[in-house]
Amino acid sequence: MAKTKAEKPVILITNDDSISAPGIKALVEAVKDLGKVIVVAPDKPQSGMGHAITLGQHLRLQKADIVDGVEAYTCSGTPVDCVKLAVDKVLHRKPSICLSGINHGANHSINVIYSGTMSAALEASIESIPSIGFSLMDLSNGADFTAAQHFARIIVKQLLADKNLDKHLCLNVNIPNVATHLIKGIKICKQSYAKYDEKFIERTDPHGKKYYWLTGEFVNFDKSKDTDVWALKNNYVSVVPVQFDLTNHLLKEKLSKKWKW
Repeated sequence: MAKTKAEKPVILITNDDSISAPGIKALVEAVKDLGKVIVVAPDKPQSGMGHAITLGQHLRLQKADIVDGVEAYTCSGTPVDCVKLAVDKVLHRKPSICLSGINHGANHSINVIYSGTMSAALEASIESIPSIGFSLMDLSNGADFTAAQHFARIIVKQLLADKNLDKHLCLNVNIPNVATHLIKGIKICKQSYAKYDEKFIERTDPHGKKYYWLTGEFVNFDKSKDTDVWALKNNYVSVVPVQFDLTNHLLKEKLSKKWKW
C-alpha cells in the first residue's frame, strides 16, 4: 500500500479476549502514537476459537469507546471475523500492520494452533498484512501489562522501520510474567514441541445429567535452548516467526523420493 511521507501507518488492533479486556487497551496505549490506530475486536471472549469464522449467522459491528481519540468497534463474531470485517467494511483497504492482543495467558508452543489471538494475526498475514500476536503469561484480569507494553512498543517500532518487510510476516510474541527490569531481553525462537496432557473430569449437574470439564497439565518435550518455552522460563521475551503454510516441506521431499505410485 503506497503512502506519502506525511501519512501515518494504519495499525489495526484486535484480540480474542474481547474489547473490554485490559490487554487490548494496554496494547492500544502502547502504540497509539506510532500510527493511526483502528480497533475491531470481539464483543465477548473468544479464547480457543482458533481460525473459526462465522457462517450461517449474521455479524454485527458497533462503535465502541475504549481509549480517547481511537476509533473502535465491537464485532459479534470471532477474531478472524474481526480482521475480515475491519479490512472490508471499516478501513476499506489493508492496514499497514495488524496487532493482536495483548492476550491474557501464554500462546507459546502448541497453543498457537488453538489461539484466537494468533489466528487473527495469521488471518492478516494471509491477506498480505504483516502482523504480530502478543501474549502475556498471566491469565488474570488484574495482570500488570507494563512489561508487555514496553516490549510490544519496541517490536512494533522495529516492524514499522523495516522497509523490506515480508508482507506475509507473522510473529508470535510472548512476554514472561515478571517486572520489566527482570526481563533479560528478546530472543528469536522456534516453537517448542510441548502440549497438554489432557483429561476430562466427569461431573453431574443438578438435574442428574453428566457433563465433562477439560483439565490438563502442560508437558514440554523439547529441552533445547532455542525454543519459546525455554526463553520464557528464563525471563526472555520469545519471538517466533509463524506461517499459514502448514506444508511439511522436508517430509514432502522424502515422500516424493521414497513412495512410488
